[in-house]
This record gives sequence, structure tokens and C-alpha cells, in this order.
Amino acid sequence: MAEYREATPDQAQLLDDLVAAGLLIPSGVPGVYGRGSAFEDVRERFDAYVSRAAAPEAPEVLRFPPVLPRVQLERTGYLNSFPHLAGAVFAFEGTEGQARAQAERAAAHEDWSEHQHMSDLVLMPAVCYPVYPAVARRGPLPAGGVTIDPGGSYAFRREPSGDPARLQMFHMRELVRIAEPETVQAWRDGWRDRALDLLRGLGLAAEFDVAADPFFGRSGRMMAASQREQALKFEILVQIAGPEPTAVASFNYHQDHFAALYGITTAAGDVAHTACLGFGHERIVLALLRTHGLDPAAWPAEVRRELWG
Repeated sequence: MAEYREATPDQAQLLDDLVAAGLLIPSGVPGVYGRGSAFEDVRERFDAYVSRAAAPEAPEVLRFPPVLPRVQLERTGYLNSFPHLAGAVFAFEGTEGQARAQAERAAAHEDWSEHQHMSDLVLMPAVCYPVYPAVARRGPLPAGGVTIDPGGSYAFRREPSGDPARLQMFHMRELVRIAEPETVQAWRDGWRDRALDLLRGLGLAAEFDVAADPFFGRSGRMMAASQREQALKFEILVQIAGPEPTAVASFNYHQDHFAALYGITTAAGDVAHTACLGFGHERIVLALLRTHGLDPAAWPAEVRRELWG
């Protein structure tokens, strides 16, 4: 079972306040919540806010379901780096007798996992993952590469926690750039600065820092150190609750990892490079609620103007 992270007192209080206000709806499982109408209204308006900012680039819109073919996850090496975060989809494939046994165990809240078998699907760990094989199928990139908008789909990471900002199922709004190395790096750095302006424009005290992914194990600590040293990942941080600020957006430069894996080449025939940016919808909504109050109708006029027009 995944390790549960206890909430700090202010995180627990924030969660209680969000539930009392009808902004979050408990499911009984830590990190899995329904959203009230006011919460969803802010989340969807923030998504539109990002879309307006990205519009001058005219990104190509692609949409994918929140599940991924298992073979794609296996191919990327995700289970080497993040085995503790992955979620696989299991399903029943047994006889009528086994179905009855499974139902009886489930009704008694006993372990019924022996009747389940791994399917060919896993839960989406990052919204950008299906973009790379989809682009690879087209052949060489056009001159200047492509920018893809895979939207703000659900992603899953197995991190049960009492912190309302650390969810197991959450929306990540991503944009992906696939092109020559210098083009991709410039795009990533440009969006890092633009994202800071977008979040500060909503009254958030946002700052960015070099970061690393939560790689698993001792070898993972070496990978994280290398990632920091090469400045391959940036995060934008905002104080929500707890002793440390929370990452609400990230900017990752993958170099040629995904392009080499799927055979994505530039118009000149070289292996392309890729980068993605991601805004954590729920964390940004929480940051706004924490900063401006739990009633969005009472937020400062300049913030409402940016989100509601």
C-alpha cells in the first residue's frame, strides 16, 4: 500500500474549510475529491485563460482519454523512474463461479484481487504521454516543428495525502513543443517567464525554481541530481498550506528522450527534441482560493476581470 502523508494542521484546516464551503466533495479516499460548481467554474476559466495566452502560437489541439495503452508506459521506462506513482487498470476475466466468489469477498470488504487480471490499459501519468506516438505516426516534422495542445485532462499519481493540494486524480493543462533543440529550449524558457506573468496577473505570489522529478530509489536520487544540474525542469511555486510552497506549474525539457523512443525526426532528418509545460488546475484553484478567499464572487475586480472577462 502506498505511504499516506499526514496533513499539517493548516492543510487539514484548509481541507475542512473547502469541504464546508462545498468546493470539494470527499470520496472517502485521500486525494480523490468531487468538485463543487464554484470550484469547477474557476478551474474551467483558468483553462480558458491559458488558452488565450497560447492562442498566438496556434497550437494544434489533440485530446486523449485519461487512460494509456500499457505498452506505451512500458516503452517510456516510466516504471523504472516512478514505479511508486503508477496505476494499472485491472479487470475480471473469470467464470461465473469466480464472479460469485469475487462478489462475496467484495461485499465483505475482503481482498478480491486474485480474481482481477491486468488489462492492456494504465491510468494516464502525464497528459503529454500520448502526444509523442501520435506525432511520430505522421513522419518527419514540418519545418519549425509542431506545438500541440493536449488540453487539461485527468492524470493519476498514487500519492495518498491529507494535503488537499496533493491529489491522486487531478487535471494537468499541458502544451508540448517538438522541434529542433534550440527551438524547444527557447520555447520552454519563454513559457516559464510567461507563466509567471499569468499567475502573478491573478494576484498570486508566484516564484520559479529549478526542480527535479520524484524519481524512485537510490538511483533515482542520482537522476534527480543530474536533472537539477542540467536545469531540465523548472517549477513555479505558490504558498498554499504547509511549511513549503507548492509547485503549481512545471516546465520539462526532455532533450531527445521521447523523440528517439518513437522515431520523431525534424524536417532535416535529425532526431527532434521535446519539452512540455503543465499547469496543475486544482493546485492553482486552491492557490486562488487561499489567496483571495473561498467565495470567488468576492475576489478582487482585477482577478475576476482576467478570468471572467
